[in-house]
Amino acid sequence: MTLPAFTLRPETAEDEPFLRRLYVAIRWAEVVAMGIPDEAQRPFLEQQFSMQRSHYQTHYHDAEFSVIEADGAPVGRLYLFCGTRDHRIVDISLLPETSGKGIGGTLLDRIMAEAAALGRGVSIHVEGFNPARRLYDRKGFREIERRGPYWLMEWFPDGATPSGQEAQLNTAS
Repeated sequence: MTLPAFTLRPETAEDEPFLRRLYVAIRWAEVVAMGIPDEAQRPFLEQQFSMQRSHYQTHYHDAEFSVIEADGAPVGRLYLFCGTRDHRIVDISLLPETSGKGIGGTLLDRIMAEAAALGRGVSIHVEGFNPARRLYDRKGFREIERRGPYWLMEWFPDGATPSGQEAQLNTAS
């Protein structure tokens, strides 16, 4: 099996049109299913993109904001915060036409290997209905906590938790 070829590069201000397009592409079906009128869908998604971007830049200002490229074209984004306990995947998104080609799995393997080399884990918040959850399950991530639609999932080398004890799933909302 051939590993997918992709690169990561730092995000720049010139990437914003692509990042907006990516956000709309990955959220489009969700917004349609919500029954939002056709003429309001794109403005709603544009507003959501701006609010998410502001949140990430405020609360994860020390994170690495990267664009994922394949064949010289942007296909996704990775926002990664490297803390003392774990590497937090703030966001990992791929264009729908790129999803399922191995980029996400290969990227997770790299992040997990880097974290393990430092004796750290990897964590991510993911929506319970997100199909990527299956990938996280296959990679050994465990559900730690549920808050509304978001599930905190963690992976630690050799399945250990930082305290060495099994984590209990907290379903508080």
